[in-house]
Amino acid sequence: MTAPMLLTDSQRQVLLWLALAVAGWWGVSLLAPVLLPFVVAAVLAYALRPVVAWLAARRVPQWLGAGLAIALLMLVLLAVVLIIVPVVTQQWPLLREQIPPLLERLNAWLVPLAQRHGFDIAIDVEGVRALLRRLISGHEGQLLDHVLASLRIGGSAMLAVLGNLVLMPVVAYYLLLDWDAAVTRCRALVPPPWRPAVGRFLAEADAVLGQYLRGQLLVMGALAVFYAVALALVGLKLAVPIGVFTGLAVFVPYLGFGLGLVLALLAALLQFQSLLGVLLVAAVYGAGQVIESFFLTPRLVGERIGLHPIGVIFALMAFGHLFGFVGVLIALPASAVLLVAVRRVQGLYVSSPLYRPRDAARSPEED
Repeated sequence: MTAPMLLTDSQRQVLLWLALAVAGWWGVSLLAPVLLPFVVAAVLAYALRPVVAWLAARRVPQWLGAGLAIALLMLVLLAVVLIIVPVVTQQWPLLREQIPPLLERLNAWLVPLAQRHGFDIAIDVEGVRALLRRLISGHEGQLLDHVLASLRIGGSAMLAVLGNLVLMPVVAYYLLLDWDAAVTRCRALVPPPWRPAVGRFLAEADAVLGQYLRGQLLVMGALAVFYAVALALVGLKLAVPIGVFTGLAVFVPYLGFGLGLVLALLAALLQFQSLLGVLLVAAVYGAGQVIESFFLTPRLVGERIGLHPIGVIFALMAFGHLFGFVGVLIALPASAVLLVAVRRVQGLYVSSPLYRPRDAARSPEED
């Protein structure tokens, strides 16, 4: 009989770490719904930590600085809601009166053009008017009844959502209070031989993520100014609130731009009542998307975190494909951390025997 193969200490260590990684992944997958608000709170605390540190440097107590940072974030979110809700509530009911005349004008241009080419095409304006009447002004009570019924049926789910919305800023506040101690406790869990390398990696990742946040704020500010000024030049009355909202909402890729575009087109349709005005607003948003995608984000975000403009586009597409909408949200910050890891792995590879055998003779180019 052959003797059983004994594992070396390094092999047992690798297997132990693999087992811990699998157990950790299983636990995270099992508790994902519960962990989500805590993960979001940790992200909020990390993003607000520089604000608390800045206030602490000016002798503001940490408990007060953390409260001010959370309150500032809540005020920004409330301001965004107050910008978008009045625009929708004021403009939406006007659609029922404004869209049919626009369609009649379109019919007056489209029908003769189609007849000259042998087609009989016309828009059913009365049908559209009846549809708008049913959607906008006839079923508000029924819609409210359906919403209330759904709340009664899924009351536990709604309470869970509301509870998470309240829980996240509370957890973020306590994380900000205990941030330094929590970081120290987490570092103490790292095996002592690994601590220098892990510390350098985390410090570099923290610096890169800080550059990402600053670059993203610059992109948001630049786009808010661009959309507000460009829409005002077009003549849109709601240029400032819609432009500022669009600029701030681009932090959420695609969704923020899409909401701003819908609001702007809706306002243009009701104000100008002409195809030209709507096309001008659409052109502003088309130009803004080109500027943001091919200049601002690659230059102000990509270059700050060390990503090539092509790398920024690839990261957005790859993470979106792998993780959906959440992947688009985390694409750039996750790529920043991965970039630090890739640099470390590249350094290990270049200094390894796989790339440069130790007994290989030095080439003339190296001398």
